[in-house]
Amino acid sequence: MDIMEVVGQSKDSATVKRVFGDPIQQGDVTVIPVARITHGGGGGMGSGQDDKGESGSGSGGGYGVVATPAGVYVIKDGEVRWQPALDVNRIVLGGQILGIVLLLTVRSIMRRRRRRR
Repeated sequence: MDIMEVVGQSKDSATVKRVFGDPIQQGDVTVIPVARITHGGGGGMGSGQDDKGESGSGSGGGYGVVATPAGVYVIKDGEVRWQPALDVNRIVLGGQILGIVLLLTVRSIMRRRRRRR
């Protein structure tokens, strides 16, 4: 695959349509979904000789896109309200980190008390 093809495809994936979804209307309420998009890519080339003196060459490239829900805009009675998406994975990870910090702190306090005795 040519590097210019990768660049062209990356432009297609980084559009506003990927961030803001199609509006959904139900009665007098309109909801516009919003996503957080992260994308990146890279490539490389190389040539040289191996231990046996044989020449070789190589090339490579890649591109990735990650989309996570950010929330929705709710439009009702002419007013716009932002409703963030609840990321349960982030909440659980935060709780785990807090628990580890708490355990390490308690362990440190207990060690100091034992040394004083």
